[in-house]
Amino acid sequence: MDLHELTAHELNRMLKKGEISVTDPCKSVFERIKAVEDRIKAYVTLTEKVALSKAGEVDGNLKGGKAISPLAGIPVAVKDNMCTKGVLTTCASKILGNYVPVYTSTAVERLFAQDVVMVGKTNMDEFAMGSSTENSAFGITRNPWNPETVPGGSSGGSAAAVAADEAIVALGSDTGGSIRQPAALCGVVGMKPTYGLVSRYGLVAFASSLDQIGPITKDVTDCALVLNCICGHDRMDSTSLKVNIPDYTKALVGDIKGLKIGVVRELMGEGIEGGVRDSVDKAIALLESLGAVCEEVSLSHLDYSLSAYYLIAPAEASSNLARFDGVRYGYRTPGALGDMIEMYSKTRAEGFGNEVKRRIMLGTYALSAGYYEAYYGQAQKVRTLIVEDFNRAFEKFDVLVSPTSPSVAFKIGERYEDPLRMYMSDICTIPVNLAGIPGISVPCGLADGLPVGLQIMGKALDETTVLRVAYAFEQEFGFKQKPAL
Repeated sequence: MDLHELTAHELNRMLKKGEISVTDPCKSVFERIKAVEDRIKAYVTLTEKVALSKAGEVDGNLKGGKAISPLAGIPVAVKDNMCTKGVLTTCASKILGNYVPVYTSTAVERLFAQDVVMVGKTNMDEFAMGSSTENSAFGITRNPWNPETVPGGSSGGSAAAVAADEAIVALGSDTGGSIRQPAALCGVVGMKPTYGLVSRYGLVAFASSLDQIGPITKDVTDCALVLNCICGHDRMDSTSLKVNIPDYTKALVGDIKGLKIGVVRELMGEGIEGGVRDSVDKAIALLESLGAVCEEVSLSHLDYSLSAYYLIAPAEASSNLARFDGVRYGYRTPGALGDMIEMYSKTRAEGFGNEVKRRIMLGTYALSAGYYEAYYGQAQKVRTLIVEDFNRAFEKFDVLVSPTSPSVAFKIGERYEDPLRMYMSDICTIPVNLAGIPGISVPCGLADGLPVGLQIMGKALDETTVLRVAYAFEQEFGFKQKPAL
């Protein structure tokens, strides 16, 4: 087996035994990128020279007898909406096409502190707005399982990179399912932590009350290792939680006997493809065979979650994206210096893609005088009802489960001209963001030859139980299939 096919914990074990050098997996990953990247287009920017230099540095530490962290030397991909000092950070948008940050986001900095090797910045839907990674100014990312299909979004580049072995682990961001949905479509593991558990400092904002950084990995063990690194309070983020961070790897015990698991009725019915439902039903049966008690549960306000999300998220986006005006950084329309309003409008018209413009207009309308309470205010009330639904469910159940995506990966272009149908891709994941709770997607089978994801949702700050269930399922299910590239 080639080194780029291994997990982070497998590589770490080999490094500690002296079987490989740090440079070996780094070179293996870049050889893999050279072999498949022209078919996948997972990256916006590659940092091979810097990565190999860092790998050499960690090799020196290892040879000098210095103890290394579990992630030392691991090739990591970073979604291109996280600031990286001295490295282009575009958000896959023309308006930030030349932006090089002067600082690094906290989550990425914490990975760097563990001596990871960043191989590059991954493609995404522009400003994280999309479910297919078709809304990028730098081209479409393709699903390694079938390059004619989408990888999901908006973290499609990160998910595709891990699935195609172009990275060992990756970071993504999740506003309405943008880690979990592409993880499901690409057959890898993706987790959105509790809101506030991972600092958002240095993450280019989409919807500030929903955004959260999280890991995309090849298995649950690597997911826990990355969480150990990136979670924790950050004084630079006012929404960062001051809580003790456990060792998440201790949750990986493989025993779920006696746990109560709720199967969300509203996320198992209409709109879920038959092949997806069959795979999830089999996953639930497997969880029962491991000793868990599975029962149906109703969250009565979930039917309104999509509507609430597409008022709250665009409203916050319209505010956050007001800073991109051609004055301070990024793209500015040439020859529009005589009139400030003309410069603003032309810069934004040319710099933003269609989906970003659509959401800015939706959000501006929802926040406008006379409509604020009727739309944004009502959506926030619905959000509270959804939070209460989850709280009641967690009084009885340890975790909840559902499909991650209502469908497997769909054809490129199939939903691009139909925004409402595209928005439905996140029907299963959006409630988790609205409630601020943790959720993970793990592969649970194939339908029509494409991966299906099982979503496991937990109480706020109870990542340990979510990981415990995910690990037990993963170990018993043994999803070994890989895309044939």
